[in-house]
Amino acid sequence: MPGKAQGNEYWTTLVCVDSRQDGDFSGRLYNPYLDSGLAFKGLMDFLVKMEDLLDRMRLPQSFTAKRSFGPPMEQEKPLKPELERRHGDEATFAVRVLIRQNASWQGSVTWEETGQTESFRSVLELLLLMNSAVSKSQLKPEKKATSFSALRSKEK
Repeated sequence: MPGKAQGNEYWTTLVCVDSRQDGDFSGRLYNPYLDSGLAFKGLMDFLVKMEDLLDRMRLPQSFTAKRSFGPPMEQEKPLKPELERRHGDEATFAVRVLIRQNASWQGSVTWEETGQTESFRSVLELLLLMNSAVSKSQLKPEKKATSFSALRSKEK
């Protein structure tokens, strides 16, 4: 395993959501640590690939050891550079994981289309924020929410 990634740019991973079907996302991950984008199909695939990326970078270091029932999952090949886009068809998020503890992530997420940033205290909260943004972005332009804060206030 290579040494720990250095520099602030490694802390943020760009998550491009290209499609959403039955509440499940598909898209791409981009981070300076990767040579090119990394495709994901579904929320579980997103979580596994993001966790693997964080483990490889050791940034932030995990507070718990990873456990599994079998051998490690086979890794998909990264996207070809000529096919890369840095903007999702449905939404784009800049995810910054600051702490990994209690078998979860804590950090902040920026919804790139609006520039709004929210903190999250768990992976579940991150996924709910991303889902609410993608759900609102599929509405007609006049009904679109313009921020995470507006989305949260509507949920109350």
